[in-house]
Amino acid sequence: MSDSSPLPPARLHPEAELARAALSTPLLSRAARLARWAGPDTRVDAGGTLVEEQLPAAAALLGLTGDDAAAHASEAWRVAVDAGLVEIVDEEAGTVRAGENLALLTGSPRDVLAVWLTALETVLADAAVPDLDDLAGAVDDSGRVDFASLDWDPQADADFLDGVLGNLYLLTVGEDGAGEGAVPLPALAASMLVPDDMDEPTNDVLEQVSDAMMRLDDQFRALEPAGLVAYRPVDEALMADADEEPAAPVDDTDVSRYGMVRLTPLGVYGLRARLLEAGFEAPVVGELADKGADALLDGTARFGQSAARAETELWLARREPLAAARELLAAARGADAGGPLRRLRCQQALSLVGAEAEPALREVLDDPELGGLARVWLSERGAAGVPAPSQELVFWLTVDTLAAQLAAEGNSEELRALVEGLAAQHSGFFAAAWRVDHPATAEVLDAMGRLHPDKKVAKEARKAAFKARSQQGS
Repeated sequence: MSDSSPLPPARLHPEAELARAALSTPLLSRAARLARWAGPDTRVDAGGTLVEEQLPAAAALLGLTGDDAAAHASEAWRVAVDAGLVEIVDEEAGTVRAGENLALLTGSPRDVLAVWLTALETVLADAAVPDLDDLAGAVDDSGRVDFASLDWDPQADADFLDGVLGNLYLLTVGEDGAGEGAVPLPALAASMLVPDDMDEPTNDVLEQVSDAMMRLDDQFRALEPAGLVAYRPVDEALMADADEEPAAPVDDTDVSRYGMVRLTPLGVYGLRARLLEAGFEAPVVGELADKGADALLDGTARFGQSAARAETELWLARREPLAAARELLAAARGADAGGPLRRLRCQQALSLVGAEAEPALREVLDDPELGGLARVWLSERGAAGVPAPSQELVFWLTVDTLAAQLAAEGNSEELRALVEGLAAQHSGFFAAAWRVDHPATAEVLDAMGRLHPDKKVAKEARKAAFKARSQQGS
């Protein structure tokens, strides 16, 4: 992902709800319980790790059993230290006490979430580390890890995981994203490894995707207790030896067997915070509700339709309909490049306003930029006495609408259909359209020339664009 352009707007759950979710995660709840359990007799080694003799008691406190109980208890302790829930009093004596951040867990929701974010960084750092058995075998005589022998680049692995989580964020918050749905692990791995211009992945790329899936399977298993994701792991049968018979019949077409991951509401909050920290522009639905109409129309210009509507509804809820309509119309004016899309967003916003707004629309009937959309609004509501538009106004509104669609969606199928419909309905469209006094006339006609499938019609559009450009230059 590039940090030069804003990401799609996220829809965050209320902070109080997210804080409750954070407190209930195994990550934070275990760390908090150990921090409250720690006392004068608790001892740590030089690295701040709980001494081995006390791990059984810590595991029992957390209700952990089995071969990995001590390891999980040790991880929870390290999270408590890293998150400031416990602090070292005397490194030589190995004594500890409750940390300042422990009190934050009973503070405001934002305080709780700040502690959770700190704890999350520990888990993310651990997730990018390879299997500890391999790591132990790579320690040289001086006690340092020989990364070359592991064929491991710590920064590359951390960046890969960040990239995967970034793509998962995009898939979750994007207009056509997964939302509440889960994403197949193969698709997520492929999004990082298969080049956009590769029609059919090579065997080498497919092998890389398979290796990445296995690595991500381990990582998402580790991240689920943090509350970041909900994860259905890769089916163990897929990793069995080829000579072994599966315990039960398997469906090779069931993509969920290859792992399914979903970003939780808490995960959306956490990844957005990390993206902001990394310099990305990551908007949130609702951020514009207390700002002016100019900020609303400019801000939602880069939103998808669903997010733009949600943002606009929140904005309108804080205002009287008539005053809101007047403010929107005033902000929609302008001959700049962003004007058409502002007017489209204005028109969409006004569609959510009731009949109380009618006086504001009648006030702009004679406005050259707003008269067209005002007539559309009034006519759609069956208002009486709406003057018929002049031919010049009809063509101006057509160009303005096409310019807005072009800015919003680019060369989309919807715009292509609109272009074809216009050319079919109006045989003399191009002969008249090039004369329209609109700053985007030439650009719109150029787009019609690109999009129309009929070569003859496309040529007419390009000729009209040339005339429009000559007229604007004269």
